[in-house]
Amino acid sequence: MGPNGKGALLALLAFGIYATHDVVVKLMGASYSPVQLIFFSVLFSFPLAMLMIMRDAQPGTLRPVHPWWIALRTAAAVLTGLTAFYAFSVLPLTQVYAIVFATPLFITILAIPILGEKVRIRRWLAVIAGLIGVMVVLRPGGGDLSLGHLAALLAALGGSVASIIVRKIGPEERPVVLLLYPMLANFILMAAALPFVYEPMPIEHMGFVGIMSVLGWIGGVVIIKAYNAGEAVIVAPMQYSQILWATAYGMVFFNETPDGRTVLGAGIIIASGLYIVLRESRKSESNRPVLQSKNRPDTGTSPRRNLIDRVTRSVRHLD
Repeated sequence: MGPNGKGALLALLAFGIYATHDVVVKLMGASYSPVQLIFFSVLFSFPLAMLMIMRDAQPGTLRPVHPWWIALRTAAAVLTGLTAFYAFSVLPLTQVYAIVFATPLFITILAIPILGEKVRIRRWLAVIAGLIGVMVVLRPGGGDLSLGHLAALLAALGGSVASIIVRKIGPEERPVVLLLYPMLANFILMAAALPFVYEPMPIEHMGFVGIMSVLGWIGGVVIIKAYNAGEAVIVAPMQYSQILWATAYGMVFFNETPDGRTVLGAGIIIASGLYIVLRESRKSESNRPVLQSKNRPDTGTSPRRNLIDRVTRSVRHLD
């Protein structure tokens, strides 16, 4: 098997792990507030984060080089975590994924003011088509638009903001800075809100939350291996396989069947995202914000692919 084939298979595995993580979020979200789930998810992630920090060979302090950008990214990650966990708790899995798949569209738009990207007419048409697909899924005026749909849309937007900021300041900031600030903010803010929403958790539910945290980290490690094995233009589109996982999991665990509008809207969004990825694959390395940023929305509960990858590369360089 060639490297691209290996990368694609690893990516499929990683996004299957991520989809399993989201199933646990949905299962636990039926009984507990997103605030409580995020608090314990971050709490269980700290030992894994410490292992990552111990492997970071890059010298320096934990003070950010760009404090205002770090503050904005932290706020975006906290918002993304709350809204994503809530959306998974109240909406069918396929609807959440269909809306979150709009992330490359928002990254393309945000790359103009933040990265100085030039977006030409073809990519603008792809963005517009994708946003039409989002509207098909949301069905404004259809009578079933809910707070969960708004939460999923905010998760996509917040994740896009967090990703594009990493793209802008990542080369100048230590990976541990990019990792720790959102995690600490989540821990402090969720701890402050926890007394208002806390529900006692039996030990088996606490175990599920621990599994959720581990799955997030394992998914991150596997996706690194996928990007190291294959080209980004091959690996990145594998994220859309989550719609298949969502359909299967929804039918097995939640008696969910995607309706026609969700399928149509998801198809439009995926087609526009694939077009943007293929267009960017023809550009220079410095002019590909979606390919360089593409990942799951950053919720600040576990590190994203680019952060773990940078630590891994710094350790290899030291060796």
